[in-house]
Amino acid sequence: MKKLLKKLSLSLLVLVPLLIAAGCGKKTDSKTVKVGIMSSDERIWNPIKKSLSKEGINLKLVEFSDYNQPNKALTDHQIDLNAFQHYNFLDSWNKTHKTSIVSIGETYIAPMNLYSHKIKKLSEIKTGDKIAVPNDPTNEGRALNILEEAGLIKIKNVDLPTVKDITSNPKKLQITELEAAQTARALSDVTAVVVNNDIAADADLTTKDAIFQEKVNQRSKQWINVIAANKKDKDNATYKKIVKAYRTAATAKNIEKVYKGTAIPIWTLK
Repeated sequence: MKKLLKKLSLSLLVLVPLLIAAGCGKKTDSKTVKVGIMSSDERIWNPIKKSLSKEGINLKLVEFSDYNQPNKALTDHQIDLNAFQHYNFLDSWNKTHKTSIVSIGETYIAPMNLYSHKIKKLSEIKTGDKIAVPNDPTNEGRALNILEEAGLIKIKNVDLPTVKDITSNPKKLQITELEAAQTARALSDVTAVVVNNDIAADADLTTKDAIFQEKVNQRSKQWINVIAANKKDKDNATYKKIVKAYRTAATAKNIEKVYKGTAIPIWTLK
């Protein structure tokens, strides 16, 4: 009996390390990366999150509703990356806030469009009509450029025009500045509104609904959206994997579906 117990004890001593080793072999180290996004982009990132989990990368999506929040959260290290802004916004933010945020990968370009619930075409805009634009510096400047493209106003040739830079307004349009998130909601109160693509998608507005569309040309590079990181993290290998996982045919198809054609995956352009 003693011999039998001794043999069983020896067997257990051998078996326990093997079980521990086997358990360790099945375990996969997981790296958590917090990515700041606008709420509408969750539908784009969820499939990417699922794909990256197979590589041991756990994406935690942190949603924001205000364009002024994600960069502050990035520099405060509350998040690791963000994906909500174009080059123009990023450059302006860095200059204003003396930060060092950089692009680590381009995502899509999203033309801003002019929408209306009161008129069907641009030529129906009358003298004194109200037009709403986003009030943050880069999107306001971009919106005013769109109104100039549409032939409604003329503005000074400056980097970030505001309503004070309007030099010609033949129809005496009343231009109202609103938070970007509020622009689509103003459609019932004004004649027309310039709306960002993500806000438009959330409001079920498509490119076909627009009475004027922003042109995409050689000057449009500044409006390409990016995945951004603090400069010290620009060569982070895990972050590069996230960029690679984003820039796929599956994501391109999903962007087309979610944004109803109002956003163009940049890697699909020639």
